[in-house]
Amino acid sequence: MTTTANQRKVLAILAGGLVLGIGTAVTLAAWNDSEFANGTFTAGAFNLEGSATSAAAGWGEHAAAPGAALTFTLPLAGNLSPTDTVYAPFWVRLDSTTTSDATVTTSLESGTGANATNISYAVYALDEADACDGSATTNGTLLLSGSTLSASTAGATFDLAHGTGVAGAAQKVCFIATAGAGLTEGGAATGVWEFAAESN
Repeated sequence: MTTTANQRKVLAILAGGLVLGIGTAVTLAAWNDSEFANGTFTAGAFNLEGSATSAAAGWGEHAAAPGAALTFTLPLAGNLSPTDTVYAPFWVRLDSTTTSDATVTTSLESGTGANATNISYAVYALDEADACDGSATTNGTLLLSGSTLSASTAGATFDLAHGTGVAGAAQKVCFIATAGAGLTEGGAATGVWEFAAESN
């Protein structure tokens, strides 16, 4: 009788322990929660434009050669004699959609024609108030030069700032071309220059 009573107590304790074990498993259930984040990435805009007219007008796209036609001082540009020098202003700026500043490098794209070897040139960056004439060599910053329209020696680069909803400030540039002593009578020459803007 004592053995049976002890067995019942042991069975009752075991049964209680099993119930307790089941209850403990239920109370250990975990809560789950998540947090998400997202980022949207939109590319900015970048566009250089030029004007052969002025800092205030004549702006347009000239993304491929031969580009904008420069207006050199007249009447000499169409009637050069040896040692004549002519001048032409040009302006570049970042357009109103651009969202980054830029560094601009000037290079000679090509020089063609019978007198390409008889024309030397220089390109200067100027302040807007400075004239595009002989004073550019002292007032300006040399960007590029060449002893012919087939040669080039790099000078300085220049920076352009973008605007906010408006075009950035324009940079005035002055082209100077000089006819050499060996200028061929009646021969023409064409120079094409590139202003390459890189965002920074």
